[in-house]
Amino acid sequence: MTNENFFDNIHAYGKWKSDLVKAIENFQDWLDTTGLEDSEQSLKIYETLQTIKHDRITLAFVGEFSRGKTELINAIFFSQFKRRLLASEAGRTTMCPTELFFDVDEPKPYMRLLPIESRLEDSSITEQKQHLVNWTHIQLDVTSPDSMASSFAQITNTKKVKAREAKRLGLYDIITDDNGTELAEDATVEIPMWRHALINFPHPFLEQGLCILDTPGLNSLGNEPELTINMLPNAQAAIFVLAADTGVTRSDMDIWRRHLKSFRRNNNNGLVVALNKIDTLWDELKTTHEIKGSIHRMCSETAKTLNIDKRRVFAISAQKGLIARVKHDAQLLKDSNLEAMENVLSNEILPQKEQLVRNTLITDINEMMQTSKGILLTQFNSRKKSIENLRGLSGKNENIIQRLLEKTREEQAVYHRNAEALQSSRQILSGQHNRLKSIIDLDRLDKQVNDARNHMKGSWTTTGMKKAMKALFDDISATMQEAAKQTELTNRLVKSIYNRFQNQNEQTNIKPKLFSIASYKQEIETLYEDAEEYRTSVYSTMTEQSFVIKKFFISLVSRARNIYYQLNKDADDWGRRALTPLIRHVKAHKKELQTRLDQLKKAGQSRDSISEKVMSLKKEAKVLQKYLVDINKMLTTVNSPMPVVIQKKNIPNNVTAIRSQAGS
Repeated sequence: MTNENFFDNIHAYGKWKSDLVKAIENFQDWLDTTGLEDSEQSLKIYETLQTIKHDRITLAFVGEFSRGKTELINAIFFSQFKRRLLASEAGRTTMCPTELFFDVDEPKPYMRLLPIESRLEDSSITEQKQHLVNWTHIQLDVTSPDSMASSFAQITNTKKVKAREAKRLGLYDIITDDNGTELAEDATVEIPMWRHALINFPHPFLEQGLCILDTPGLNSLGNEPELTINMLPNAQAAIFVLAADTGVTRSDMDIWRRHLKSFRRNNNNGLVVALNKIDTLWDELKTTHEIKGSIHRMCSETAKTLNIDKRRVFAISAQKGLIARVKHDAQLLKDSNLEAMENVLSNEILPQKEQLVRNTLITDINEMMQTSKGILLTQFNSRKKSIENLRGLSGKNENIIQRLLEKTREEQAVYHRNAEALQSSRQILSGQHNRLKSIIDLDRLDKQVNDARNHMKGSWTTTGMKKAMKALFDDISATMQEAAKQTELTNRLVKSIYNRFQNQNEQTNIKPKLFSIASYKQEIETLYEDAEEYRTSVYSTMTEQSFVIKKFFISLVSRARNIYYQLNKDADDWGRRALTPLIRHVKAHKKELQTRLDQLKKAGQSRDSISEKVMSLKKEAKVLQKYLVDINKMLTTVNSPMPVVIQKKNIPNNVTAIRSQAGS
C-alpha cells in the first residue's frame, strides 16, 4: 500500500529528466549531422549530461534522538519489505549521518561506513568520499530483507573508549556527565563506531534521483559542523520530526534555530514539521471530538512556537503508518496522516528541483540550440536568396553577373571588417575577464587562508583566535564585493559588443549570456553568518582550541574554497563562451558568402549550369528545412515543464489524524 500521488510525482520527475537527456543526446547527433559540431560544444553537452545523470533530490530527516525519524523513513520508503528495514526500535538509534541513494556508477547495492577515527584527519566528509579505501564496504543482499536489516543495524553500533580518546576525537558532549562536568581522562565512555554511512540501494524512488539524509540528534549535529553547513543547506526539502509525547523541547528548539536556518531563510520552502507519535493521544476513554481537539491544539502550539505556518505542521504516526502499509489497512493509513505530508513534499520539492535544473543546466543547452538554429536559418535563407538570384540570371548578360559578383565581394569586405572588429573586442573582453579572474584567484584565497591559520595557531587566547576567524571572512566578503563590481563592468562590455554586432548585421538577433555571481555572493553571505555563529558559539569557547580551528577549516573554510573553486570554473567557462554565438555566426556567414561567389562564377562561365544549380540548392534548402523542424522539436522538449500529476485521491493538505475507533 503506497501513496500513488507521491510515487507518480517522483516518476514524472524521472520521466522529465529522461526525456531531457534524450533531447540533449539527439542534439549532439544533430550537430554532427549538420556539420555544426565543435569540441567546445561537445564538452559542454557531455558535462551537462553527466550532471543530469548524477543529479539528486535530497530529502533530509532532522530531529532530536528518539523522535521517530528512522521509523518515518521506513514507513514512507520501505514498507514493501514487510518489516523495519532500518533499525528504529527502542534502544537502536541512528548514531551517524546516513545517506540513502542509488549510485548510477555502481548499481550493485552496498553500504559504506566511515570510521569515527577519521575525525582526526584534516579532511571533510566530502573529501573522504573521494577516498574509498578509508571506508568499510559491505555488499547488500536485496533478496533478503533480514540480511539487509542486519547490515543496516551496524549504523547503530557504538564502542567503548577512554574519555581522553573521545576528547581527542572532538566528541565533547560524550566526555561530560549530566551536570556538564568533564569526566576523568581514564573514565570509560561510549562513542559512535562510525562517522558517516552511505547506502546504495535500488529503490524506485532512489533510482529516480531521490537521496534520503537521515541525521542523528542535536549533539551529533553539533559535532559534525559540515552536516549543518554543507549537507543540510544543500537539501531540497527537510522533515523536522518532533514527538507528540514531548512537545517542542529545548533541544528541539536548538536544532530548529541552529541547523534548519537555511530553510527558514528561504521562507520555509521545502520544510515541513512532522509531529510524530500522535497515536499516544489515541485514548479510548476520550471521545473523537476530544482527541481531535487535543491534536489540533498541539499543532497550533507547535506552529506558534516555531513561528511557522500551521499548514506546514502535520500530526502523524510513523509507526501506525508503517503497520498500515504492511497490513494494507486503509483506515489506519488515513489515521496516520502520512499521505497528506507526502503530497505536500512532492508538490513542493519536485517543482523547486526542476527549476534549479532548468536555471543551471537547461539555459546553456537552450542557448546552444538557439544559436545553432539561427545559423541554419541563415543558411536556409541564403539558399532561397541564391535560388532567386540564379533564376534571375537566366538569359541575362555578363554585366549583370559581374555586378552581382562585385556586390558579393563588397559584402565580403564588410564581413572582414566585422571579423576584425570582433577579434579586437575579444582581446578587450579577455583583459576585463582576466581582471575578474585575478580578484577571485584561488592562490590569493589560499594565501589569505594560510595567513589566518598561522594567526589562529599563534594566538595564545580564544579571543585572538576568534578575531582571526572574523578577519578571514571579512576579507572573503570584501573580495566577493570587489568581484561583483568587476563582473558588472565586464557584462557592460559584452552587451556593447553584441549591440554593435546587431547594428552591423540586421538579420541576426542574438542575445548575450551575461555572467552573474549573485548566487555565489549569497552563498558567501550565508557562510559569513554561519562562521559568525560558529565563532561566537559556546562550542568554540569551551572546546579545545586546536579542535575548534580544525573544524573551522574543515567545515567553513573548505566550503568557502569550494564556492571560489566553482566560481572560477564557471567564470572560465563563461569567458570561453561569452562571444561564441557571434563567432559561430561570423564563420557561417563567411562560408555562405564564399558559396555565393562560387555560384556566380560558375553561372558566368556556363548558362547551362544555372538550372542544375537551382535544383541542387532546392535539395539543400529542403534538407535544411528538415533540420530546422528537428531542432524545433528538441527546443520544445528542453523547454517543456515537468508534467503536473493530477491527484488520484482527494487528500486534504493537513488532515487532523484521529483514531476512528476512539470514543466509538
